[in-house]
Amino acid sequence: MLVSGPPGAGKSTVAALLASDGPPAVHLPADDFWGFVVAGAISPYRTAAHRQNETVMGVVASAAVGYAGGGYRVFVDAVVGPWFLEPFVTAARAAGVELRWVVLRPDEETVVARAAARGPGALTAPAPVRAMYDQFRDLGRYEGHALDTGDESATTTAARVREHLAGPGSLLVAAARR
Repeated sequence: MLVSGPPGAGKSTVAALLASDGPPAVHLPADDFWGFVVAGAISPYRTAAHRQNETVMGVVASAAVGYAGGGYRVFVDAVVGPWFLEPFVTAARAAGVELRWVVLRPDEETVVARAAARGPGALTAPAPVRAMYDQFRDLGRYEGHALDTGDESATTTAARVREHLAGPGSLLVAAARR
């Protein structure tokens, strides 16, 4: 399950809630994977980070399908728009596991305020947060994957996401029949 959206949308909080309420599950915060790049790391929101970001997303996708193949429900929280779906789709198809995607999209001011309030090491600067928000403003053919989660508690959002992920509108790749 990909739980996505711009910084400050609530991805980490919601993914952690979803992973903690059922059978064996894994929460994979993609931000951790960027932290593994030590020498030569580029802030992921910079244009020069494109190749690095593709690599990191490929590694996250591989880790996710690895856990899924082992029988775990996997909740990846990451800034994954249509531009980063391909590594997840390819990995899920190759592993024969299901892939679902939801985009948390509260209003822009909520996202900026939440991002600004985050702790050390997090992206808090309004300009890049707004730029990343703009990338999720119109998802085109994927618009049905977006949920307006403004003015909701994390618990309410998690319940809505759980319902969305159970429905057909979130499915990107069906599990292979075995």
